[in-house]
Amino acid sequence: MTAPILQQRLPFAPWMEGRTWRLPGIVPLGDGNWVLRDEAFAGQMAERDRLIAGRLPLVHDLLPEGRDAVDELYRAVLGKIAGDAGYRVGLSEVARPDGVVVPLDPARPLVTLGRLVQEDLCLMQARGDEHVLTGAILCFPASWTLAQKIGKPLTGIHVPVPHYDDGMAKRVQRLFDAIRVEQPLMRFNALIYDDPVLHQPRIEGAARPRPVEKIYLRSERQCLMRLPETGAVVFSIHTYVVRIASLSVAEREGLAAAGL
Repeated sequence: MTAPILQQRLPFAPWMEGRTWRLPGIVPLGDGNWVLRDEAFAGQMAERDRLIAGRLPLVHDLLPEGRDAVDELYRAVLGKIAGDAGYRVGLSEVARPDGVVVPLDPARPLVTLGRLVQEDLCLMQARGDEHVLTGAILCFPASWTLAQKIGKPLTGIHVPVPHYDDGMAKRVQRLFDAIRVEQPLMRFNALIYDDPVLHQPRIEGAARPRPVEKIYLRSERQCLMRLPETGAVVFSIHTYVVRIASLSVAEREGLAAAGL
């Protein structure tokens, strides 16, 4: 059995503040930093490399209509990591902070990005009255499956999600419509798991098993950022898994009060 890939701490506890715990819990991303690197980088990236090498059809998809936006995202991420002293970005390859060298392959932009950053990256584009998922690299799904969501609008993606009713759907769509290039947004969620595995797909309609023991807290830092050229919205997901025992006493008490 391999050791779990964990962070030592959770950077933000969304259940401790009303504005971030009430759905949809979206707030401005103050520093605009939608790509992060933390202490779990080496472990998470090794797992991403393994999944991309061995299970690519499960973790990647791109519709033809998403190509221009994905190319723009590719350039944006390379620009971001070029400003991180831990990376060495060359013309044909990138040396990651963990020492792994990743060839640059603009013909497979999402696959390449999936090996460069901890974030999963989903591309949402306006089609009619809603935004549709047109491409993604999704190595660390938390109870959903990319193949069932690609090409679907926001309402179709969230069909099995509790509390995502018509009113919530309209609020979220208004948020997507209003995202400005200069003001990305973010939200955190929080779920209790007894299994720390990062890759946890689940087919639509299949309930996530209730944890037998409350050992791990899984939280996603989800950022929404509009690309300036194509106008597509990038939905980035940075996954944290921490031991509940590593939380502060106040945070553990807050979890109980929040019903987690």
